[in-house]
Amino acid sequence: MPARGRSALDIGARDGHFSLLMADRFEGVTALDLTEPNIPHPKIRCVRGNAAAMQFTDGSFDFVFCAEVLEHVPPSALLKVCQEIERVSSHRILIGVPYKQDIRVGRTTCYTCGKPNPPWGHVNSFDEKRITKLFRLCKVEAISFVGLNSSQTNWLSAALMDFAGNPYGTYDQEETCVHCSHRLIAPPRRTLVQLVATKCAFWSRKVSELFAKPRGNWMHVVLRKIDDV
Repeated sequence: MPARGRSALDIGARDGHFSLLMADRFEGVTALDLTEPNIPHPKIRCVRGNAAAMQFTDGSFDFVFCAEVLEHVPPSALLKVCQEIERVSSHRILIGVPYKQDIRVGRTTCYTCGKPNPPWGHVNSFDEKRITKLFRLCKVEAISFVGLNSSQTNWLSAALMDFAGNPYGTYDQEETCVHCSHRLIAPPRRTLVQLVATKCAFWSRKVSELFAKPRGNWMHVVLRKIDDV
């Protein structure tokens, strides 16, 4: 992020980890989340709000930071959130998202509504091309990657895991079911048929991963407004 600046916005601030880092660099920081954050710092203003309809004027912030957020945004609202980020930014934007994540790997089953859920509530997957399409008013200035990931599956393995109740999903996640908003609970004991399906799903996925190339686990993209001079 920039070494200094006038104003910054942290979208999805949560406990304020990044807001506090930005407070060392910017004259003022706004920490935004769906629930008003509690970050006691003289430079930080805590705001409750929705990133799809932010109550800030155009170009309010020199720098907008948004990490570990866009993968959770409902697909129907994703473009609107990105347009709002562009609108309130006057200079630079830093986006952090999982890179080319196969969101069929590690998914769960909600035992309230019975529907499958992506891991960690990640309903969107991203690569360089998708970020460019979502932020049409910006130019990509820099991209960096963190970690390595080669997880990949296929439709057969995913279907078999769904049938087996997704026993190896991310049930310890904080995120609730993306369909009914109920808390996810660990799956019940599997039947013999489900055990067989799980084993078949496991080996089917292994075949896919034989051809998967290691890639960055996380992608950070620095964007610059095109009309910024």
